[in-house]
Amino acid sequence: MNNLAGIDLNLLVVLDALLAERHVSRAALRLNKSQPAVSHALARLRALFDDPLLVRHGGQLEPTVRALEIAPRLAEALAQMRQLMGSQPFDPGRARHVFRLAMSDYAALVLLPHLMAVLRRQAPNVDLIVSQASREVMMSQTVDGEIDLALGVFPTLAEDLRTSLLFEEHFACLADGASLGDEKAMDLAAYLERPHILVSLRGDTGNEIDLALSTAGHKRRIALALPHWGAAPGLVLGTDLVLTVARRILPREGETGPLVIFAPPFAIPPFSFRQIWHRRRDGDPAHRWLRELINEILAPPNAVPASM
Repeated sequence: MNNLAGIDLNLLVVLDALLAERHVSRAALRLNKSQPAVSHALARLRALFDDPLLVRHGGQLEPTVRALEIAPRLAEALAQMRQLMGSQPFDPGRARHVFRLAMSDYAALVLLPHLMAVLRRQAPNVDLIVSQASREVMMSQTVDGEIDLALGVFPTLAEDLRTSLLFEEHFACLADGASLGDEKAMDLAAYLERPHILVSLRGDTGNEIDLALSTAGHKRRIALALPHWGAAPGLVLGTDLVLTVARRILPREGETGPLVIFAPPFAIPPFSFRQIWHRRRDGDPAHRWLRELINEILAPPNAVPASM
């Protein structure tokens, strides 16, 4: 492939999409082409490079060694070309696009109601496919191009991943007001006497709350461990259970009914909530639009931190 004369350079755009999506149908959606057109382009690319480039494995296409060598240089070259030519702006009101996002149900509770309301008003033909996984798997999927954007807590990042901070999250406690009596909070001794709900994917105590207690030489009793943030607050009602959880998933002040929200009786470090993506997406106008929209929703200018 030393001579560019007679080569359809649009094939390289198709190859970039295939390497990112690793799926013909998803690449076709991304390119706004038919699936047969993308399959035909892949056949031409295989002949052009004299290499299979992508081979089917399970439910997706896996890149060959040659394709892995090509991918970063191709993404860089196309990004430079887009800058040189001037990227076509993304028109959310008219564009048809599918984004694949990965997030926990905490992120889904915090983001999706607001995001979907905006999409239905401003971008009615933009669709989302949301999946859930551990942070390690989400990073791997982002690197491999299986997802476009991941949202969560990422203390460290894999190579070639970009990130933007959306907000700092703090913790709060939730208890049934009837179990508190006249008190609207509890001290550490009362807190440790109560049974607790733990929200954890793995059901272990390697979390910010129990690590903070352990550092202070204390341990709480976990009466219920479950992986569902959305279900946890409703399980407190009518019990002596205490839920210590990220503040944003709890009801707003004045909307708690018989439940009471109060500050933890010990210090728990906040966590940074972020969105991450692969650098190959930096120059994609549609992807940039979505990132900026999420940032506007979760990190608006002059945002006031959630109150206890």
